[in-house]
Amino acid sequence: MLKKLDKNSNKQSINNVYVGENVTIYDFVNAYGCKIGSNTKIGTFVEIQRNVEIGENCKVSSHTFICEGVHIGRGVFIGHNVSFINDLHPSAVNQDGTMQMNKDWTLVETFVGDFSSIGTSSTILGGIKIGQYALIGAGSVVTRDVPDNAVVVGNPAKIIRYIQEGK
Repeated sequence: MLKKLDKNSNKQSINNVYVGENVTIYDFVNAYGCKIGSNTKIGTFVEIQRNVEIGENCKVSSHTFICEGVHIGRGVFIGHNVSFINDLHPSAVNQDGTMQMNKDWTLVETFVGDFSSIGTSSTILGGIKIGQYALIGAGSVVTRDVPDNAVVVGNPAKIIRYIQEGK
């Protein structure tokens, strides 16, 4: 069961966040309009935007950016400085030079499977599905779906092997 957490202090900005039991949110976190499952830990300098869902028993390391449209399963590890992207054609202005507004872009969702791990400084493009027990190597740029149990590394990330569930 999730409870609503609203906490505003000089160290964090928490607004309209629903959390499970035993959730730890460290200092200097910006989170709003999201859901965080039980026993999950959120590191310092993390931003979690609206409509993000993070499962139970996850660890989100410091300096990570989780944008709207990201769904993270149970037992997921996210390393330091991981960035998710939710716009395949980012731009500040429209073709006529006017500033882009919410109606001017298309949100693409990303799904991170249960028990997967995403290494430090990885970038996950929008519209990606990362399978269960997948492992994303540090510094990887994930540009396409990652199957269950796959280990991917590089830019763009490529499968280098498969692992057994839970290993």
